[in-house]
Formats: sequence, structure tokens, C-alpha cells
Amino acid sequence: MIRPVRILITALALCLFAAGCGSGSSGTTADGKTVLKIALWNYAKTPEFKALIDAFEAKNPDIRLEPVDILADNYSDKVTTMLAGGDTTDILTMKNVTDYARYASRGQLLSIGADVNKLEKTKYSGLDAFDLNKDYFALPYRNDFWVLFYNKALVNPTGADLSNLTWSSFADLAKRLTTGSGASQVYGTYFHTWRSVVQAISSAQTGGDQLGGDYGFFKNQYTMALELQNAGAVMPFGTAKNQKVGYDSMLTTQKAATVPMGTWWAAALLQEKAQGKNNVDWGMAPMPQITANGKVVTFGSPTAFAVNKKSKNAEAAKKFVLWAGSPEGAAVVAKIGITPSYTDDAILDTFFSVAGMPNDALSRKAMHPDTVKLEMPVSDKSSDIDNILKEEHELVMSGQKSLDAGIQEMNSRVRSEVR
Repeated sequence: MIRPVRILITALALCLFAAGCGSGSSGTTADGKTVLKIALWNYAKTPEFKALIDAFEAKNPDIRLEPVDILADNYSDKVTTMLAGGDTTDILTMKNVTDYARYASRGQLLSIGADVNKLEKTKYSGLDAFDLNKDYFALPYRNDFWVLFYNKALVNPTGADLSNLTWSSFADLAKRLTTGSGASQVYGTYFHTWRSVVQAISSAQTGGDQLGGDYGFFKNQYTMALELQNAGAVMPFGTAKNQKVGYDSMLTTQKAATVPMGTWWAAALLQEKAQGKNNVDWGMAPMPQITANGKVVTFGSPTAFAVNKKSKNAEAAKKFVLWAGSPEGAAVVAKIGITPSYTDDAILDTFFSVAGMPNDALSRKAMHPDTVKLEMPVSDKSSDIDNILKEEHELVMSGQKSLDAGIQEMNSRVRSEVR
């Protein structure tokens, strides 16, 4: 009598696991809706995911999207493992272009080039990064780039003009804005521990190649960053790294007057303010430049959606990917303070009409850079080189290695270990 009961329980469990008993076939609900699984990260803390999913489902009541929520720090590794194992999650969020190039070159993503080539490409920022041998396997829905965030209460009383800063004048300003000492110290600026704060902006504004194996073009930017650190105008790298300091708290608790950071931060600041977690009055300014020639060059990175080639609902998945990157999808993310890839005057007006979004001329100028370079060029060597540059960056900024020795080590390691 025991065995039949066990068989019944096992059969019931398998039935529920397969979602095939009384709830429609695989990929559908009991009432016939197509179910699409979408891989993403930190769903609760990344507001555009819910906004896009809700809006798409409202427009397409025959489709239901189910988030596959992954920790942000583990996302790339997890998706790589999923794809290698033949996972059929329908939609994959491309967190960076390096991962995209790897998945697409391995044949793990569905081509959507025929659809992308019908779009008005000039209105899509970051789209070129997804051109892989004249084909496209993802469509960006957002394109973040770096600007200078600042605390108005700390900066405006000084009368400082942030509209056309060079790195030299920025360094002078950061020293002027630094006040107090010890627990009451306010730094003129805060450089987060990511290597891009120094290296990617240097590459973008000098034209230096981060994949090239010759990193002398980093030197001026490192010299400026280390000088600010020595002058006490920026939190020491070692302190920020060891204490895992968050860039958000540096601005919102008035510990730093300025913070270079990506435009994605705007949505988080707005959300925090709406929840009563901060009351900081902030604005945005263009990133400082090497020379004051009236042109603003910065760096950024697009975020995209792609269709898993093994998706069992590829057409429905592609429908979501194309919609998210359309003007309609762009309006959805702009309404919550996210910088969409597709941009026109109406979308920008939507972005700046968000409650709490700074709408002054300087902030609007910050959102109109002349050139946005890719944070890291796309190559099969990008990931390995990124790791080397990150390791050497941390040694230089923490004072464990001199600047000249660090740059020399970057050169030699990339040439010997990767190229």
C-alpha cells in the first residue's frame, strides 16, 4: 500500500513542477496566456523592470512576464552558466556589451537584425555597440552615461560655474569645496572605487585604446585623482574600498559636494526622496573635460534586451524586446527618471517632467553630451583586459604601487597575458 501512495505523490509533484497539469502546456497559463521568463537583476531595487513589465502586459494582455531575479553581482556569471546549460529563459537582459558580444558570438542569442534595421537608428544612443558583423542580437532600451552630480546646498553658495569645467578647474573647485575635518569633513568630490572613474573617462576624452596595451594616456587623469587624494579633497581610495563606501550616501548625507557618476543614479535618488530616505537638493552638470572647447565628451554603457535562441516563445519574446526599445518603451522608462536609448524632444520633456527631477538649464545641458564613448570596447579580450586594468587601478589608487610602475605593469600584463 505504501508504494502506490508514493507513486501518486511523485506523479503529483512532477505534474506541478512541469506546470502542465491543469495550468496549460509549457509556456502558457490555464487561460491561454503566453508566459515569458525574463532574466534580470535586483528586481525590487531596479524600478524600470517593473515599469516595463507592467506597461507591456497592459498593452499585451495575452502575455505574462515572469522575472527570473538574480543578484546584480552574480548576474553575468549566472546567465553565462544558464546559457551553457541550455536554459530556455526567453528574454535576457544584457547588462553590458562585453557579455552581449560573448553570448552573440557563441550563437546563444536570436538575431533581430531584420527588425532593428527598420528603425530610425539616429535616434538610438548606444545602438552601434550591438552591431555585430552587420547584425543585431539585442536592442538597447536605456543608455546611461556619466555626468557630474552635485549637492546644490554645498556648491551653489560658492558661485561656482559647473557648465564648462576642465579637469584642472574641477580639481581646484574640489579643493575649495572641501571643509571640516574628521567625522565632520565634507569632501569636495568623491571618486568611487571603479576603475572607469579614471580610466574610461581618460580613454573617452583622449581617444586612447583600452584594449591596445599602451596605457600612457591614463597618466594625466591618475595624476589629478592622486593629487586630490593627497590634498584631502577626496576620500582616500583605501578607505572607500575597505569600508565599502557607497557613492549614494556620500552625496545624500552631505559628505561630498560633487560625485561623477552615471545617469542611472537619478532614478534611484528620486525613488529615495519619494520614500523619505533623503532630502538632498541635487543637480547634474556635464562631466569635466580635458580642454574647454565647448564640446562635452563622456562615456557610458547601454543596457539591452535579447531573445534566448533556445526560447520556446521566441516571437512573443521578440515582441517585448522591440517594444521596450521603441518610443513607447522609452516613454515608460523616462517617466521614472531612466535615460532611454531612444531619444527625441518629447522623450526628454518626459524625463525632465518627473517629480523631483532637476529641470534647470545646467541639468538639461548635462543630458545633452556631444559624444558618448563606450565604457569598454567590445572584443573577445575585453573581459580579461578589464580584470587586469581593475587590479592595477586598485594598486595605484591605494598607494601600493607608484603611478609609473602601475602603468608599466598594465602595459606588460596586457601584452603578455592577453594579446
